[in-house]
Amino acid sequence: MALRRLIITADDFGAAREVNDAVEQAHRHGVLTAASLMVSAPAAADAVKRAKEMPKLRVGLHIVLVDGRPTLPAAQIPDLVDKDGFFRANMALAGAAMFFRPKVRRQLAAEIEAQFQAFAATGLALDHVNTHKHFQLHPTIASAMMRIGKRYGMTAARTLAFRGRFRRNGVLVPDRVFGLKWSGQMTGERLQAIVEALPEGLSEIYMHPATGPYRGSAQGYRYADELDALQAVVIPEDIRCGGFCDFA
Repeated sequence: MALRRLIITADDFGAAREVNDAVEQAHRHGVLTAASLMVSAPAAADAVKRAKEMPKLRVGLHIVLVDGRPTLPAAQIPDLVDKDGFFRANMALAGAAMFFRPKVRRQLAAEIEAQFQAFAATGLALDHVNTHKHFQLHPTIASAMMRIGKRYGMTAARTLAFRGRFRRNGVLVPDRVFGLKWSGQMTGERLQAIVEALPEGLSEIYMHPATGPYRGSAQGYRYADELDALQAVVIPEDIRCGGFCDFA
């Protein structure tokens, strides 16, 4: 008998206390099963502390390569950062440099490895890996993520492309991913509709809950509404929920 299996993930864990508060509330009092950690974000240490107090919350690495702070010193990755030492915001220009320039690819690999190392240093089990703003759609980033991730125990990933390639390398990926269409706008009604119509196989729904806007938050995102949705949705009895490691 085919089963409906579901992972509900909160991205940007560690971005701010408002996000961490929401992740904790949605896991303890709602249906949130996983969270993706930004290892160098302002509230990363707080996120790790909370995660260790919630052993059933599955935590993965949210690789940040755009619109955020790097793990390595800016001097070691000069072609990835702006004059203020933050990742460049223009994904098209950054992506072109990563694809065409060997020097930039080396810096990219070093930064990705540093983020894997930082996650390993937390002592948390690595449930999954994904990237901020779906930068894993870039073939150079996907290749580096796969190559480096395997050395750090990556066994599962979210990918909207290269699914077959990841699976051939022994990495679990969901059959379907929901969240892109309503990114930042996942209301209770929309979440319930997705859950009710969930297809057979392994699905992931990713969301961006927070108790409210925070420094660096995206304009127009309905953070609090997404938190409310995670606490109000009703999961049908025939759906099994968990993290990636629960379905490996």
